[in-house]
Amino acid sequence: MDFVQQLLACTALCAPSKDVKLNGRTFKIVRLLGEGGFAFVYLAEDTSSGRQFALKKIRCQSSEGYRIAMKEVEAYKRFRHPYCIRCLDSCVIQDEEGQVIYLFLPFYKRGNLQDAINDHVTSGSRFGEREMLRLFLKTCEAVRAMHTYVPGSSGTAQLAQDESTYPPPQQRVSRMRVPSAHSLEETLDGGEDDEQDAPLIRTSEMSGGILESNNAPEASTSAVAQLSDQGDTLGSLDPKPAPNLNSTGAKQRGKMTPWAHRDIKPANIMVTDDGQDAILMDFGSAAPARVEVPSRSVALTQQDLAAEQCSMPFRAPELFDVKTGQDLDQKVDIWSLGCTLFALAFHHSPFETEQEQQGGSIAMAVLNGQYKFPSGSGDKYSQPLKDLISSMLIVDPESRPDIHQVITSTKAALARNEQVS
Repeated sequence: MDFVQQLLACTALCAPSKDVKLNGRTFKIVRLLGEGGFAFVYLAEDTSSGRQFALKKIRCQSSEGYRIAMKEVEAYKRFRHPYCIRCLDSCVIQDEEGQVIYLFLPFYKRGNLQDAINDHVTSGSRFGEREMLRLFLKTCEAVRAMHTYVPGSSGTAQLAQDESTYPPPQQRVSRMRVPSAHSLEETLDGGEDDEQDAPLIRTSEMSGGILESNNAPEASTSAVAQLSDQGDTLGSLDPKPAPNLNSTGAKQRGKMTPWAHRDIKPANIMVTDDGQDAILMDFGSAAPARVEVPSRSVALTQQDLAAEQCSMPFRAPELFDVKTGQDLDQKVDIWSLGCTLFALAFHHSPFETEQEQQGGSIAMAVLNGQYKFPSGSGDKYSQPLKDLISSMLIVDPESRPDIHQVITSTKAALARNEQVS
């Protein structure tokens, strides 16, 4: 009975109300799409237009949790690329349990690449090599946007880089931009949003299962308001990629500051409804790529952070055993990309097999670079594809290719595949 009561309490805590109402606009919660930690993603539907999107709910049970959640919101605003998922809107509410952040994201009916892998396992089929390489290439282009990020090049105002300047939540006015009732109705129905009419909400309260926003005059500037002012609004509920804003072609207004995703895996790569493009998502682990490790304490901190945020089967070896004096960089993503491509081809990561279910076994295999390609009926892919995977799964990060080289090799493998076909 105690277990049942705890389970019911947890369910009540995690599940949102049946309807979510923002500025007179009602959104129906259809079903749970996924969950992890204190975050839950639901399929939400605008009851007026019928348009659907993903609603991510992040419950912040501490100031540290709030800080981490805001980092994710910032990342959505920072990387404006056609193959990086867009944050359509966001808001903060305060209820009896603390602060809750809602993120409105595009909904992709096909789900993510892990869903596709599961479907192939169930049906006994596999990805075609050309399709797999095409989706992988789009993922790499999204990663390149992060690895070559130039502050100010995305067309949005540069956010404060020093998180220590952010006031704690209790000193901050929880205000994030949402469309007014008038502009929201226009934009959801296909009209243009007038940013001048979009009010800021101060604080919202859960009452009777409905999320009501209380409009208020603009107060003193806050980090949340500065952040939200740069983003899209719910009027942009379009799952198609945004116009190409590749950082390599943008006007550089600052020094290149590489960022690493740090949790690249099939479950974090969505597939567009037409099946043609891959969309990188979940920037909760994203951070500046280059991290100096001058002491053992810093090494252990980075190691613990990686264990918490980076999925073990796709985690780079230098994150399992962070060494003093060996700095970290964006090559951690290259390793994860290699694991991801392997998983697309063979339905599991290179270091995740039936015989290696214990975490220690996976960690040891990763640190030693021990993996093998399946033989027999499971081996239907070309040698260039395997060579591409192997080039990314090199234990020494300095010997791994950078994202530009990976893209070049992927294009070459794709071209050879098309010639053979």
